[in-house]
Amino acid sequence: MKADKHIATYRRMRNQPLWRLLAAVNGPTIIGLLQSHLYEKERSLPASILFERLTRDLEGLRAQGDDLPQPAQAYVASWLSDGYLQRRFPPGASEEEYELSTASLEAIRFLSGIAKPHSAATESRLSLVIQALQGLAEDTDADKQRRIERLKAEQVRIDKEIDAIHKGRMRVLPRDAALERIREIISLADDLTGDFRRVRDQFEQLNRDLRERIMDSEGNRGEVLDSLFAGIDLIAESEAGRTFSAFWRLLTDPEQGAMLEESLDSVMSREFVGELEMRERRFLLRLTRNLLEQGGAVHEVLQTFARSLKHFVQSREYLEQRRVSQLLKEAQRTALTIKDAVKATEPLEYSLELTSSRLHSLSQWVLYDPSLQAEPEAMREGEPPPIDLESVSELVAQSEIDFRTLKEHVRALLAERDQASIGDVLEHFPAEQGLGTVVGLLALGSRYGIRGTLSGTDAIETVAWVGEDDQGRRARIPKIYFLRDCLDELV
Repeated sequence: MKADKHIATYRRMRNQPLWRLLAAVNGPTIIGLLQSHLYEKERSLPASILFERLTRDLEGLRAQGDDLPQPAQAYVASWLSDGYLQRRFPPGASEEEYELSTASLEAIRFLSGIAKPHSAATESRLSLVIQALQGLAEDTDADKQRRIERLKAEQVRIDKEIDAIHKGRMRVLPRDAALERIREIISLADDLTGDFRRVRDQFEQLNRDLRERIMDSEGNRGEVLDSLFAGIDLIAESEAGRTFSAFWRLLTDPEQGAMLEESLDSVMSREFVGELEMRERRFLLRLTRNLLEQGGAVHEVLQTFARSLKHFVQSREYLEQRRVSQLLKEAQRTALTIKDAVKATEPLEYSLELTSSRLHSLSQWVLYDPSLQAEPEAMREGEPPPIDLESVSELVAQSEIDFRTLKEHVRALLAERDQASIGDVLEHFPAEQGLGTVVGLLALGSRYGIRGTLSGTDAIETVAWVGEDDQGRRARIPKIYFLRDCLDELV
């Protein structure tokens, strides 16, 4: 019976996430929440933000009488387990991010199409089919004469159209037809961005399949191992990899990108675009960026899987995992042989020590912050260290200090008294070069002056000056005296 095949297919599909989501008791609620948060504006959200927004929505639904007793985290964990959501940890992210699975994406599109159907037999769709068929017929035609004749006919048509424009008979697409066509383009482009998710799933499945084949291959080398050791990138060389690579080259081609941007700018300047919904206009404005972002994410996944698979083989990590896999299979075979002889509830004379380690995902670990445990205390102002004469020598060597003026100031002060410290000089003659004046006086003092006692209050003095930024500053320096006896040296 022919129907048997269809029935078997649909029974198998009924167990898949797409069908289970559509048939779930809370399906409308789940799909509505997922569509609201992970489809319409943002396609992925950090865990904390998604939990917060879902919690707010759940509270609103409960207030309306919906029976939703669990917290947002529990629902997200359930949707993750059911295959409605996917969880990823992007490089550089501080926490996990959630996004729709391919099944959820298709369910939302399916229901949106039903909720807001558009005419299937549109002129635009038929035109796209005709153009695609014409292009395929021409590109696959190996007859040179027919191709030349078609090109000449196209040339005649173009010349006639140019002539008509010159004569003022230019044909402009009517507004309704233009709106119909732009909506078809939006629909096609939306499907295109959705295909990225499916391609990424294919890469993930291919990565898992290749690893399983490596693990299950008997002997030292298998077909997959031989290929990887030969330097073949199996993921990039797969059908999905080649198809996506060709698409990515086209998407990142500078000439094609410029044409796309120019065409989008031209379309967005047309009057009929104003009749599109805000969501449709936003989609067009973000089309290029969305394509590049989502295509780039898939490209990164392709590269990451290829690198990790190569590392998996080159590091011979697969040998250890193959051994674990073989031990598990051996244990399963042994269990099967004794399943009829030993009851499941029968005690075994064997004790198994379980590990005390608890396994967590990386995202569940939180960095320890000591400030959360310690009482904050006021910041204490530290005493600046005294400047030593060796440092002064280095500063002098790197600075341009007016020593002539400084010597005149010291000599002027010593003309009135027997001795004067650097602080005394600065009290009478402000530091015109700021710190440079202090450093210069220290340099002169180290050469012509004498230091105060090495201990007690006479060993250090605090000097003050105003910098070029009008900010007052202070420094603790060795106390050095200039004596009247050295007047002749300060020439």
